[in-house]
Amino acid sequence: MGDVQKPAPRRVRIDHRQVRALAHPLRNRLLGALRVKGAATATTLAELLDTNTGATSYHLRQLAEVGLVVEETDRSAGRQRWWRAAHDVSSFESTDFDDDPDARAAIEWIQADQVRLFVEHAERWFAVRDQWSPQWREAFGMSDVFMTIPADRLKELQAELLQILERYHAEADPEVPDAEQVQIVLASHPLLMGGKR
Repeated sequence: MGDVQKPAPRRVRIDHRQVRALAHPLRNRLLGALRVKGAATATTLAELLDTNTGATSYHLRQLAEVGLVVEETDRSAGRQRWWRAAHDVSSFESTDFDDDPDARAAIEWIQADQVRLFVEHAERWFAVRDQWSPQWREAFGMSDVFMTIPADRLKELQAELLQILERYHAEADPEVPDAEQVQIVLASHPLLMGGKR
């Protein structure tokens, strides 16, 4: 790693308008692609996400209206517009939307879509894992821990784990030989037996 200090990640706490805009499968994927791949045109995103340019252009404008993506005007020319994510990290608490049934329904849809996308990514990995080196196959994996813990301690635990992930993210150097983009998911759920509390 070099001595160049990376800028602090740009953060946003998702508001009611933004959560409603994100509750759409293509918009959610567009924002994710811009965060992972960097700035892109609607055409590039359409190819990446296997959709059409008209749809990507329309939904990028919808995301821009609520401040989740911005046009890179210095790179745009003529009809070719470049877009980037306005923030590196977005956050929310599910209780942020308790007073707004529509926004609450939107965040519940977004969370369910994130789980669906995680399962799709995992299935794609399982289909090609034999093509990866033993070193990478050993590095990737899943684990879980069961514990009995009060809500305030669980929040502390999640915050501490997130700090570790953010530190590794800040220290990551994509120029290191054999470096790969990886997804790390942090989740906690109640252990419901038979759907009961």
